[in-house]
Amino acid sequence: MITLEGDRLVFRFPDVHADADCAIEFQRTLRIPDDDKAYPLPPGLGSFPLRHLDDFAARVPARWQERGGVIMPMHQAEAMWINFGRGSFAAHDYPCAVKVAAGKINAVTGDAWVNHLNRDPQDYVVAGTQPWLDGYCVEKGYVRQFVAMPLGEGYTAEEQITGAGEHGGVQIVVHPMKAERYEALKRAREAERASMRHRFIGAPMPAACDMSMDMGLAPGGRMRQEIYDDPYGLDAWDQRHARRCFVTIANSLAWRAI
Repeated sequence: MITLEGDRLVFRFPDVHADADCAIEFQRTLRIPDDDKAYPLPPGLGSFPLRHLDDFAARVPARWQERGGVIMPMHQAEAMWINFGRGSFAAHDYPCAVKVAAGKINAVTGDAWVNHLNRDPQDYVVAGTQPWLDGYCVEKGYVRQFVAMPLGEGYTAEEQITGAGEHGGVQIVVHPMKAERYEALKRAREAERASMRHRFIGAPMPAACDMSMDMGLAPGGRMRQEIYDDPYGLDAWDQRHARRCFVTIANSLAWRAI
């Protein structure tokens, strides 16, 4: 089950475990210079709005309707980062493996999109271990910032790698931890907390709707960011119960028209 809750994309897996959920936000941020210097991570400036694409089916191009998911506006050359959090305000923290791609280019490895998880090299991040992702990983400890650019002009990572601007947007697939692994982890956490307490506490779309309204993500300025290794191992993830969502990026003109 995937829902929108206050501009957060929330993935829930009640058929796996009652606690299994993961929330994803897309944060506006400052664009850093693309001058090959390495910059620190910029701050978040609030979430981009998200809307169910199906709610505007009569106003969007057919190719957007076919892939479904949600729609998000970005100005050309605007930057963002992706925040991984909890789907609820409960005290539990259910780990999930998250694959992120832009234009079906994996943001962690730079490889073409595949739905399953790979460990060597690791092509996903672990929500709960990885708090956020600011861009395409280009080498250990460094990423290139996510920057919105129009498809068809050769700027996006998709076009630079594949030579074609076909998909655009952001693709997300979330795999929950297997229930039995989570229960074992939960018991270990509870034992650790008990030990700590003991010690320390006691409108219609215009007819001229073409590729120019589609946006993708280009690699921008260079910044320091670690992509953390999966501490649980590939067999911890329930790949039978994955949820996926396509995030279409609309430019400001398309967003107003919709």
